Amino acid sequence: MGSQLGPLIPKWYSPAEVAVLLGYGLSKVKMKIATGELRSIKDGKYRRILPEWVDEYIRNLVDQQEAA
Repeated sequence: MGSQLGPLIPKWYSPAEVAVLLGYGLSKVKMKIATGELRSIKDGKYRRILPEWVDEYIRNLVDQQEAA
């Protein structure tokens, strides 16, 4: 009896996955990446976003709204 794996938790997301998480369109996520509002790295030809960077983006958005 081997150990059973639970659901896999992604270590990073694609821009399309982040769009679904945030309820945004893909083009909006790509724009946020292009402007540097949402951090990402290049992995070969793919762009990847760490879960904590999504959290950081949301925190920054909340901070901006609260400061306004």
